[in-house]
Amino acid sequence: MAKKNRNGLTVVIAGASSGFGKGVARRLAEEGANVVLGARRTHLVEALAEELGPAATAVTMDISREEDVKKLSDTAIEKHGSIDVWINTAGVGLIGPYTEIPVEDFKRILEINVLGTMIASQYALRHFKKQDTGTLINIGSIAAKVPFPYYTSYSASKYAVSGLSYALQREMEAEGYEEIKVCTVHPWATDTPWFDHSGNYSGHRAQMKPMDDPESVNDAIIDLIDNPQESVEVGVKTKGSAISESLLPGLTEKFNANHVQNVIEDAPPVPDTSGSLHEPMDGGTEVSAGLRDRMKADKKNKKD
Repeated sequence: MAKKNRNGLTVVIAGASSGFGKGVARRLAEEGANVVLGARRTHLVEALAEELGPAATAVTMDISREEDVKKLSDTAIEKHGSIDVWINTAGVGLIGPYTEIPVEDFKRILEINVLGTMIASQYALRHFKKQDTGTLINIGSIAAKVPFPYYTSYSASKYAVSGLSYALQREMEAEGYEEIKVCTVHPWATDTPWFDHSGNYSGHRAQMKPMDDPESVNDAIIDLIDNPQESVEVGVKTKGSAISESLLPGLTEKFNANHVQNVIEDAPPVPDTSGSLHEPMDGGTEVSAGLRDRMKADKKNKKD
């Protein structure tokens, strides 16, 4: 497939130190775009900016802090004059029995996933309205299509992100901004560092079966730049689950609940952790986490 020529396109990516954000940044920079990279882990976004060259700029920022989001926005505008695309990939997970999770972790997942996405979306849309054009891309989840027990607060946060994005698209239309698009990507469980970074009170390693390759999600995110859509469900599992939920919600949710519980109980035991909710973690620095390989190794060891 021929590469797109994105010379002159400026893209802000909030959450660029690993996972989808890092993968999308590499792809867009390779195609010539200016990329402004925001994340809490300074050394990682600075290293990524150095890797990607002079068209990349690193900004240390926490998406839940308005002053940090403003710094990300201001940096992009000061350096490149405008922002064409804003992508919010920053997000954290929280797993375990609902009654066992500390309230401080509930607060933090809402600050990052919901409030952070709201703040960043506001800064993006304020700028887009000044120039009458722009594309905002937020990351939803299969957990915003089908309820996920033991991922309850995460599921709630992603239902909120989806509702936010849909309402913002209607608002842009009502105000006559036909060239401003608000898009939401809904992935299946994906092999990124998200699971390793999650707050986890399940007593078992955070994982899901089966898992998708992150490149399929990166493809979907980048495609929205050229072909904006209100909602994209990535992969057959997400599409199938969404259809099943609309046709047979009771059966779908019961099956999903049993599956999630079985996957958790099948995983190796680990101690409780708040993950990267309150402070960023050293580990999990690449696009993929290699979790599928770890699960294959676990299966082989059980057989042996």
